[in-house]
Amino acid sequence: MPRFCVYLGSRDGRDPQFLETARELGREMARRGHTLVYGGARIGLMGALADAALAEGGEVIGVMPDHLVEREQAHRGLTELIRVRNMHERKASMATHADAFMVLPGGIGTLEEFFETWTWHYLGLHDKPIGVLDSAGFYRPLLAFLDSTVEHGFLNARTRAEIFDAAEPSELLDILEARLVEPA
Repeated sequence: MPRFCVYLGSRDGRDPQFLETARELGREMARRGHTLVYGGARIGLMGALADAALAEGGEVIGVMPDHLVEREQAHRGLTELIRVRNMHERKASMATHADAFMVLPGGIGTLEEFFETWTWHYLGLHDKPIGVLDSAGFYRPLLAFLDSTVEHGFLNARTRAEIFDAAEPSELLDILEARLVEPA
């Protein structure tokens, strides 16, 4: 079954919808038989996503650098916890283990992971689909900004169209699943 790498916050955020969306995504991924690949934390949206997938019988792979494991940030109930030396290895390992990517609300780390993954796609380093889960309209301003980069001539429309978005977990999963079965 497909493995979905999810980038998301290690904090809860202020809107309770963020936590509920993360939990719903975890449950839905497990119900569909998908494996979750994520940053391995037990806290914030990351922990909520993993806990929901595990509670539903799903497989969850966490990837975490040693320095964060030592700070007791690692989720100890995962199917597998992959320890790596640093953040660069973390991102590379998560990407290697994934068939598709999803982005949920988060801070600078989440955004950095999203943009690096998208850049790798643009450069032809992978052809895995990427989706943004726009929980409670969190990414609406970013998506509008990305549209404006096309309007201003800094991004071509085809590259922008490679980022899929939806407001509900099941809708985004449907979109990405369809992309996984389509020929490249």
